[in-house]
Amino acid sequence: MDHRQQALMSWAKAVSPIQSPTWEALAGDASFRRYFRIGSPDISYVVMDAPPGQEKCEPFIEIADALRQQGVLTPEIFASDLANGFLLLSDFGDTVLLNALTPDNADALYTKALTTLSVLQSCRSVVLPDFTADFMFNELLLFQEWFLEKHLKRALSHNNKKMLHDFFRWLTNTISHQPTVFMHRDYHSANLMVLPSGQIGVLDFQDAFRGPVTYDVVSLLRDCYIAWPTESVTRWALQYRDQVALKVSNDEFLAWFDLMGLQRHLKALLTFSRKYRRDHNDHYLKHIPPALHYIMTVSACYPECKNFSDFIGTILPCAV
Repeated sequence: MDHRQQALMSWAKAVSPIQSPTWEALAGDASFRRYFRIGSPDISYVVMDAPPGQEKCEPFIEIADALRQQGVLTPEIFASDLANGFLLLSDFGDTVLLNALTPDNADALYTKALTTLSVLQSCRSVVLPDFTADFMFNELLLFQEWFLEKHLKRALSHNNKKMLHDFFRWLTNTISHQPTVFMHRDYHSANLMVLPSGQIGVLDFQDAFRGPVTYDVVSLLRDCYIAWPTESVTRWALQYRDQVALKVSNDEFLAWFDLMGLQRHLKALLTFSRKYRRDHNDHYLKHIPPALHYIMTVSACYPECKNFSDFIGTILPCAV
């Protein structure tokens, strides 16, 4: 046990009502935060460790409160030590949506998750940064750096770089014309909990932006961690379009959905490769092939993506 975990345990014991709690490490996310469960036979809490200088607790607290007031189930915050980056939270249990999904219950659970998303996206009570075309473009430059150059060790020619930059600029400018909403930015099955009540609890929202309406829905339905038949994904996507009353045709909405998914999956490849190359965490490497499959499948459907799609085809043998 490291010194920081010892300090976290001492603080949690002091601020919780449990006299002699049990202590359990929980699965983390793709950040520097750590999570632990403290418990007794009657009650349990989750303790967040967010190291100052690497993570901030203030956005988590502000956004959790704003979403809860909107009607979204986020963890309640019982105690905080902002100087040290410690939070004591309510415990949503162990039923992650990713692990709960089956072909038999997918319709019902995705309907609940999409309903929760529609409530989340209507939140207006917190000021968020804008997920601009330039922000998205810079994420794609990091994809080029971390995935292509550092992870695959691909030496890019001048023509390669120009093609990539032209494609990145076209993609991000096109996406930026979508309507904007409250954007969770990581709304997928590993960050959603199925509570004992059957409701959906939402985690990992502290990096929220105001951004394109399709970002969270494609994160959920074209999840890097689980795949569903195209027919089901299309039906759920259009179900969401109708639910939030977007006045746009099926074809146009699905194009928004597809192209947003391209940017999202390219950003995921950046994250997965950087976690491995920089942070020595190989947990996410297994998710690279599904992300690449999505990128190849979607980019092949749009003439504007042809040069990029052809290029990705050349790197596939090195990447999977």
